[in-house]
Amino acid sequence: MTGMLTAAVPGRHVQTREPRAVLSARGLRREFGGFVAVKDVNIDAYHAQIHALIGPNGAGKTTVFNLLTKFLEPTSGTIRLDGRDITRLSAARVARMGLVRSFQISATFPHLSVLDNVRVALQRPRGLGYQFWLSLSALDRLNERALELLESVGLQDERHKLAADLSYGRKRVLEIATTLALDPKVLLLDEPMAGMGQEDIARVASIIRNVAQDRAVLMVEHNLKVVADLCDRITVLQRGEVIATGDYVTVSENEQVKLAYMGTGYE
Repeated sequence: MTGMLTAAVPGRHVQTREPRAVLSARGLRREFGGFVAVKDVNIDAYHAQIHALIGPNGAGKTTVFNLLTKFLEPTSGTIRLDGRDITRLSAARVARMGLVRSFQISATFPHLSVLDNVRVALQRPRGLGYQFWLSLSALDRLNERALELLESVGLQDERHKLAADLSYGRKRVLEIATTLALDPKVLLLDEPMAGMGQEDIARVASIIRNVAQDRAVLMVEHNLKVVADLCDRITVLQRGEVIATGDYVTVSENEQVKLAYMGTGYE
């Protein structure tokens, strides 16, 4: 776990109107045989806010992500996207509805250019996903939007590079651009800062802050300094259960959270 859980004032804007929950889960539970990995989790992701899901290793964070995005089916509980029950829908269906995620391992096409990676991602929302008979030049209609997305994440000058030739941090930035190509209502980021140096962390944090201006962002993140600086709201998991929810100051002062991060020796 990166950083100490000490009180800090998040560096996010102050909300001037009542936030709207775009993604909500109630009583979310997942059992594997006799093992309860996630137990009665309630969580809300709000429009134009960044929500962090944190907790010690093995707390169930990735399992919750997999449940929300339908890579796993919940044993019980409900999930709603924009008020619609998506609990039993497929992962592909909810992605088309605007619930889009990244993964811990970068998922780009290494032997395509940066620009072509984004153009591939744009094919489905632009109705070109299954039109295999079209020539490559037909994809030129996607260039304007692809370049806009690359500019929004600071990759416009590297658009002709192969994705394989980007640094690790820049590959993660490219992955954010490809997820934005799907125009998500909710963007779920699984450890977006993992393995990055300070310069890349600052750059990606700035991108996420900008992305969250017009959509909900829910992220799993181990770097607590990033969480303190970036996130409006935090949910803390331990052994598959929510032990605290609130802003950073609130959760950092919670005795259960202190115990979870610092162990029984905390005073």
